[in-house]
Order: sequence, then structure tokens, then C-alpha cells
Amino acid sequence: MTQFTVLVTDDDQDIRDGIEIYLKNEGYRVLKASDGLEALTILETNDVHLILLDIMMPNMDGIQATFKIRSERNIPIIMLSAKAEDSDKIHGLSVGADDYVTKPFHPMELMARVKSQLRRYVHLGTFKEQKSTIQIDGLSLDMESKEVTLDGESIRLTPIEYKITELLMTNAGRVFSIGDIYQRVWNEQAYNAENIVAVHIRKIREKIETDPKNPRYVKVVWGIGYKIEK
Repeated sequence: MTQFTVLVTDDDQDIRDGIEIYLKNEGYRVLKASDGLEALTILETNDVHLILLDIMMPNMDGIQATFKIRSERNIPIIMLSAKAEDSDKIHGLSVGADDYVTKPFHPMELMARVKSQLRRYVHLGTFKEQKSTIQIDGLSLDMESKEVTLDGESIRLTPIEYKITELLMTNAGRVFSIGDIYQRVWNEQAYNAENIVAVHIRKIREKIETDPKNPRYVKVVWGIGYKIEK
């Protein structure tokens, strides 16, 4: 049976921690972010089934984050806000939120809304349980054991090399810029990251490619970034 994962995004740590307690009591796995940018980074490397998203946050607010999320994902989003005006609720729902809860809220009401959204997500057919193993031709990645194999032979990758490979394989066909890769793997802003990322890509190719100079898997898109072909 799938354990659903909920991403709690709020710049108030007390609110994040309080919601986490109730969610865990209901059996959910909980991830936490303090702003929209951190939430987007977490979404790149985690299988999230529902997002609780505060509106007023630094760096990237909930409205901006919802636009970004909706461009790629259809997972349920419940917005949290101290604003109670109807116009604010309409705006939140119009940008792609599935529900809107006004602070302060009763924790059990929030849990009921979480359950309701997850039921719709599963029963309407949007939810697809993510496979723990990704296979692209002879290249296989097991996200549970963190193991990569090529034609059945285990490939020894460093933790950073594994994270880059996992990012590219779970988003096969999508091109990631050097900055994108650095921010998602190292979880910090990319400054002069070109050589760092290039060195790790070269090492990955040496381990998974028959001919690293003519790669089958990790492709460069000149002037843009890297991808792994589907």
C-alpha cells in the first residue's frame, strides 16, 4: 500500500512543525520547505502526492510556486493563507490551487481536506504510483537501493554522481541547465558551477557509456545543458 507524501511549505517553522505532527499521526510521510524555491527543489527529487502551500513567503511566494508546479505537475495543492477575502481565495484557486484554507485553521479540518484531495487524486486516475526502478535500455536505476546497473552489472557511483543520474533519469528527455543541475543536486545557488558539473558528468559517462566521447545516455544540448534520452 502506498504511503502518501505531503510537502508542507510555509516560512513559519512552528506552523510547519505543527502540521507535520498531525500528518504523521495520520500515517503520511512529510517533507518540509520554507519557501517556494525550496519546494520546487524538493519536488525534483521526491515523489510528492499533495502540497500544502502558504501564500506569503520570501524568495518565491505560493502564487508563483503554484504557476511553476502546474506547468509540470497535476498533484493536489492546498493553499494556506491569513487572507480571508473572497477575492484572495478566488485568485488562489484560479492560478491552480485545488483548495484554500484560511489561517488560523483547526488541524482536524485541514486533515479532512488533505484526505479529500488525496481521494480525488487517486480515484480520478491522476495518481500513478511511481516505480522504484527506472529502466532506459540497458541502464537501470533503483531508487530504493540507490543502485545503478548497466546491462546487469553494478555501477559504482559517488553520492553526487548518483543524484545527477537520478535527476536525469527520472526526467528522461528533459534538458537541465548546468545551473539547474547544481541547484537541485547541491541544494545551493550556482556560482561558477560549469566546471564542477562538467567534471561529474564526465565521470558518469566514463562509468556508464561504452564510448564516453559518443555517449548513448548522457547527452549534451549545446548552449543549454544535459539530458538523458528516453
